[in-house]
Amino acid sequence: MKNRIVATAIALLLASTAAQAASAEAPAEFAATTLSLSAVGEARVVPDMATIMLGVETTDASAAAAMRTNGARMNQVVAALNAAGIRGREVRTSNLTLSPQYAYEQGKPARLTGYRASNQLSVTVNELTRLGAVLDGALGAGANDIGQIEYGLVNPLPAENEARLAAIKALEDKAALYAQASGYRIARLVSLGEGAGYELPRFIGGAAAKASPVEAGQTKVRIEVSGVFELAR
Repeated sequence: MKNRIVATAIALLLASTAAQAASAEAPAEFAATTLSLSAVGEARVVPDMATIMLGVETTDASAAAAMRTNGARMNQVVAALNAAGIRGREVRTSNLTLSPQYAYEQGKPARLTGYRASNQLSVTVNELTRLGAVLDGALGAGANDIGQIEYGLVNPLPAENEARLAAIKALEDKAALYAQASGYRIARLVSLGEGAGYELPRFIGGAAAKASPVEAGQTKVRIEVSGVFELAR
């Protein structure tokens, strides 16, 4: 009986010691009342660059002829882009496809009618004042497929920093509101994290879309921050 009591006492002592050690090793923020929040800051700016999806689609009786015609017309489009000052890394092939075309009649097997070749370019225009002329030139040279136009910023850092300051201000205001409502005050900021994103206006076009004028509108730069605050009475 005595040995059992001694063993139980030793076990309780070890458990108490382990709990104290774990408590001592716990991060400081968990030893206090904390508040975890997130907030968003925005900056609205006029974009100064755009990325356009341009394409050439051709059809012919044979696959080789469809590709040959498509390649010749795309060379004309690229030449027009180069003449407008768009070259090098600003022009890249984004998609190249060749597919058979069929005619369908009820009660009859599908009949091969030819082949369609499609070649699409991703074109970056770093001066928006030239955007309409670039589109006009590409259409005049043979482009017959215009996809989306995405607007952006050549140097987004100033707008991002403006959004960061707005996000931090919103985070601090929200933390102060929560602390006051719960009977606390903000003691210190324990941690701070960031995420970023853009809301880009888009123009969706097609083969018959008029190239100019094109309105860019505004680009919204959004920065999201999250923080953990230590509270005190």
